[in-house]
Amino acid sequence: MIKVVLLGAGNLAHHLFKVFEASTGIEIVQVFNHHEKKLKAFADKVATTTLISEIKEADFYLISVKDDAIAEVSSQLQANKNIVLHTSGAVDINILAKHSNFGVFYPLQSFSKEKEVDFSQIPICIEANSEENFKKIRQLALQISASVYNISSKQRRISHVAAVFANNFSNFMLSKASEICEKHEIPFDILKPLIEETFQKIKKVSPKEAQTGPARRNDKKTMVAHLEYLDEDQQKLYKTISEAILKSYGKEL
Repeated sequence: MIKVVLLGAGNLAHHLFKVFEASTGIEIVQVFNHHEKKLKAFADKVATTTLISEIKEADFYLISVKDDAIAEVSSQLQANKNIVLHTSGAVDINILAKHSNFGVFYPLQSFSKEKEVDFSQIPICIEANSEENFKKIRQLALQISASVYNISSKQRRISHVAAVFANNFSNFMLSKASEICEKHEIPFDILKPLIEETFQKIKKVSPKEAQTGPARRNDKKTMVAHLEYLDEDQQKLYKTISEAILKSYGKEL
């Protein structure tokens, strides 16, 4: 049985707790957070503490806190020779270098407490300070996911940037589409089949091949007509994205 201590009580820690708890090969021995209120969700299921000096012995210590708090938590943690991991997509592995054994355990997914996720489908990017530790971290990752990748800190930071484009920016675009619909009394639901088809399509072809729309066709008349329905900020966004699409396909606005 792999013993784990979770340090953190945010969105990712919440989901890690659930998937670890459901695993037959993992035992969560404790959850730590500085704020007792945030530990209430775990208190009736596992030992909890607000004092890092009271952290129990475990095979792995997973630091799942906001990026700018990782160094502080790591500096206070006494892990002996057990493995310390952080779960960030953007922080270098060496932030944990004060420990003898350390690495990264980064599930590449967007997490919110309200939405359940299927961890078996989530890629987990791992890194370690030694080959032996890599094998141990991989064993932990394979308990909850079939998609485990050996990703360096540089690659992980780059994948995190790509994920911002794929997830955060695309969601922002959907919010703009929703605003436009709302302003003109059009139900946003009318776009949902199109949105679904867009994301289903890239499972079969590359995003570049899947690109459609007036900018892809260099349909200048349609693009100009679209602008009259948009406010100033939306117009700037429309022009910037359209120009980027045109440039990508070797055309000019």
